[in-house]
Amino acid sequence: MSDDDEFTPKLGRIRSTKTRERKYLHRVLQGIARAGGRNTKAKRSRFDGSRIGRGSGVGRVLRHGGIRQRRVVVQARFVKLAGKGLQSAQRHLRYLQRDGVNRHGERSALYDKTNDEIDGRSFMEGGQGDRHQFRFIVSPEDGDQYQDLKPLIRRLMAQMEQDLGTQLEWVAADHFNTGHPHAHIVVRGKDDRGQNLVISREYISHGLRARAAELVSLDLGSRTDFEIDAALKREVEQERFTSLDRDLLKQVDPEGHVSANADHAFRQTLRAGRLRKLERLGLADEVARGQWTLAANLEATLRQMGERGDIIKTLHRELAGSGVPRDLSAYAIYDPNEQRQLLGRVMAHGLSDELNERRYLILDGVDGRAYFVDAGLIDPENLPQRNSIVAVIPVRVSIRPSDRSIAEIAAANDGTYSAVLHAQHDPYASPEFIRAHTRRLEALRRGGVDVKRANDGTWSISSAHLTEVETFERSATRAFPVQFEVKAHWPLEQLVTAQGATWLDRELVNGQQADWRDAGFGHDARDALERRRLWLLQNGLALENGDRTIYPTGMLGELQRRDLAHASKTLSAKLNLPYVEVKAAARVSGLYVEKIDLVSGRFAVIADPRAFMLVPWRPVIENQLGKQLSGIVREDGVSWTFGRQRGGPAIS
Repeated sequence: MSDDDEFTPKLGRIRSTKTRERKYLHRVLQGIARAGGRNTKAKRSRFDGSRIGRGSGVGRVLRHGGIRQRRVVVQARFVKLAGKGLQSAQRHLRYLQRDGVNRHGERSALYDKTNDEIDGRSFMEGGQGDRHQFRFIVSPEDGDQYQDLKPLIRRLMAQMEQDLGTQLEWVAADHFNTGHPHAHIVVRGKDDRGQNLVISREYISHGLRARAAELVSLDLGSRTDFEIDAALKREVEQERFTSLDRDLLKQVDPEGHVSANADHAFRQTLRAGRLRKLERLGLADEVARGQWTLAANLEATLRQMGERGDIIKTLHRELAGSGVPRDLSAYAIYDPNEQRQLLGRVMAHGLSDELNERRYLILDGVDGRAYFVDAGLIDPENLPQRNSIVAVIPVRVSIRPSDRSIAEIAAANDGTYSAVLHAQHDPYASPEFIRAHTRRLEALRRGGVDVKRANDGTWSISSAHLTEVETFERSATRAFPVQFEVKAHWPLEQLVTAQGATWLDRELVNGQQADWRDAGFGHDARDALERRRLWLLQNGLALENGDRTIYPTGMLGELQRRDLAHASKTLSAKLNLPYVEVKAAARVSGLYVEKIDLVSGRFAVIADPRAFMLVPWRPVIENQLGKQLSGIVREDGVSWTFGRQRGGPAIS
């Protein structure tokens, strides 16, 4: 036997010398890296929580779409249902089913994976007890090529179920009332095992949009060269941030210059045309032949211009629909930071952001201009109704005195605040006053301000406390930028001959209409003011002395008494109780039954077993409906205390 036939066996597990086959996902990621996408060998970024939840792996694979893929805009929102969240969710479903939004201009219907029309109440009842829900808006760029969006949305949701590995309960409604047909989707926050549904931010940000783009591309085919070129040509003259601007910003050299030159003649034409447009807008400057500098705030300015363009379109649509179109020079956007209180008549209101329920109001101002007013996240129940007359009051960013006191006490005690330290700092401060400071700290902590509460009741306050509070207040101001003071709930025409103390009467007494222009609502208000003056003279409520009109001191009080006496007759029959007039400095106590809108203003109906009263309404009592109230009538309203007082209901 030769040496070649000799071998020594080695004991152990059998091993293969073949190359192990890579997983499909690894091959896809490597292909993306070769195409210039994500580098698989790059150092991992720090953990940010974006991959927690279902669908994270799918989101990473689907992030990168080609230029020929159809574009789909997907907006998403996570909504908590605790507190008023459930009411907001019910209101959102009603909004989705409103009139005039489907393809035929009729009421839109909710649908799900199998039914073309379902009851939104049953969907909400099935979600009772859910912690949260998801809302999506899916808007294909080529949505106008779909006769019906339902098949697309159902396939998208089926793919989403596959990506997330769970069955989903959802409803959707298609809207065709804008230039881009879109679908609203509401998904319950539970998976098929009844557990809270957690979807990774990565999938929501990238995966769902990529899936929608894939489906639209399958339906309509990839974007052709003609479609891509046509879309780029449209961007040259647009006054918003475009893909051409994004490309120009990427081409800026270290000296801050960008060239209009490009390898392709068509691309060079686009760049040159866009740079000339930016030059006309004051956002670019040609420093040498073919060399340009771009404004530092180019992107922010163009995005603001795009938003302004959308607002002008909204103003034009609403005013044209109301039958009182205006010249473009009469359009204005109300800026709370630059403008003072604005007085006018409500012409329309709606949602400027359907997903986040941000609302707007169109106001016909006394200065003859039509204003777009950002009402923020205001509760729709508190939004002034059409034809009502309101004053828009800007909300200013300010640091409260309590915040300054907390910072001062903490600075004197090594960054610590407590009720005991506050009492030592200010011996005259009452316990209730100190508790108000503690409640303020609780609110700031929930709002994300860096304040920490220890078990012994002390608070750790940072040295930058006032700066953080200002940031917190700015955020709150963005959510609620303005307040509304309703001057008259009734239309202007009905105020002229009304038996009550109207807004017109108060304006006549004040006599301050110098800034009322003879155009728009200013013209209508001046005309109504003159007719109301004549009515008051005819009814003996005002006196004329030469070219002057004299309004007696008790005129407004007399008109209000007439208004309340008239309304009390209907209420007396309804409540089966007699009406008792309330005078200044009187104490009122009883059950808050309801609020009513009269010519003289909004009043609260307070009743006890013996009688009922009508007192001026204030927003502070709105959450006390059906509860016991007590207060003292003042000249400017009622000073309220809540809860049953010792001795039971009484009127004094």
